[in-house]
Amino acid sequence: MPTRQCVNRLSRQLSFKSWSTISSQPRLLQQTTFNHGKRHFSVTWKCRMMETSCFTEEQLTVREAIQKICAQFPNEYWQQHDQTETDPKELHAALAADGWLGIALPEEFGGAGLGISEATMMMQTISQSGAGMAGAQSIHGNVYATQPLAKFGNKEQLQSTIPNIISGKWRVCFGVTEPNTGLDTLRLRTTATRKGDKYIITGQKIWITCAQVASKMILLARTTPLENVKKPSEGLSMFCIDIDRSNPALELKRIKKMGGRAVDANEVFFDHYEVPENTLVGEEGQGFKIILHGMNAERCLLAGEALGLGYAAVEKAAQYARERVVFGRPIGKNQAIAHPLADAYMNLEAAKLAAYHAARLYDRSRTDPTISAHAVGVACNSAKYLAAEAAFKACERAVMSHGGMGYAMEYDVERYMREIFVPRIAPISREMILNFVSEKVLELPRSY
Repeated sequence: MPTRQCVNRLSRQLSFKSWSTISSQPRLLQQTTFNHGKRHFSVTWKCRMMETSCFTEEQLTVREAIQKICAQFPNEYWQQHDQTETDPKELHAALAADGWLGIALPEEFGGAGLGISEATMMMQTISQSGAGMAGAQSIHGNVYATQPLAKFGNKEQLQSTIPNIISGKWRVCFGVTEPNTGLDTLRLRTTATRKGDKYIITGQKIWITCAQVASKMILLARTTPLENVKKPSEGLSMFCIDIDRSNPALELKRIKKMGGRAVDANEVFFDHYEVPENTLVGEEGQGFKIILHGMNAERCLLAGEALGLGYAAVEKAAQYARERVVFGRPIGKNQAIAHPLADAYMNLEAAKLAAYHAARLYDRSRTDPTISAHAVGVACNSAKYLAAEAAFKACERAVMSHGGMGYAMEYDVERYMREIFVPRIAPISREMILNFVSEKVLELPRSY
């Protein structure tokens, strides 16, 4: 079948690059000794913990190939990039070199033509490798933000953008959230005003990941004033615009943050920023419906990334609990350590089923008219919620299982703890997901 052929083709392309071709610091691949004992890692990193019998051959092939790439980037790499707040461009380049940035993009434009199910597996594997949310966030915008573009963009737009995104020449960011509207997307204040053959963009976006390194932004802006539309969902339009940092009408301001420091988050200011009319994607005024296609995909990817971080945390904690001896016995022999970790693992396994069910629904809804947009939305939001909560529990318990060393950078679990807040908050808070399910599934009165 074509999908399997695409996976096998990409898998065969996988090359084992030496660290020296990716980084000027090959010492990171040497065995490392810490003050609190010896830590070893292998360039054939492989996760043993997660049960994989529920996955397809395509997903497992993706997982194996991505594991091999991620093995080139040990925990020390991510510790360093977290501390120096340096973009992990080497990971982006390595994935681009083997074609993985196009995993869910059309084959006719150089993509693999796979689904969000396989892309979710890719993002989980990246996160689980030790890269965490930082590694995942450096990649995932190129996957979910391009979904509405691939579906609603015209042929000229796709031919001019998709190949450059897949090759790694261009990186993409997603411009929706605003400081004064938050999750109230229908009341966005950034405007795109038509003037001849151009649009003039004015407004502000916030928490825009990778804007400092991106070449393109998928932007949602209001083209018709809110007071002039029948429904708040009307009058919003989607654009695929260039990020011209030399233009004084555009300003990017980096936000200092708690976790995921290797990737930048930004405030973006537009002050009569001009873009060509051909940057409009789909029909003017239909941007909210278009952007939802990317938002559901984003929820699936975030679920996978949270799961990856949760499994990595539990595996770290279990290893430490086997090795750490106190009062003449390994601490893992104590049920106060063992039971919380076992509980965290089971929660991750349950959330995993929800996450891949949602991704499967998303993929099948493209060709199966019996799968409603409502069903996809409920599944994707539920998956993100459950995975984020399960992973948060796993990361917290991993820190506590390490005791004092859980606070030490070299054991990584403190970094996982800082990063796991991301999928609980973004791209939509857990409280708003509960509101959504209460209203749309339980048919309770709307609370906001």
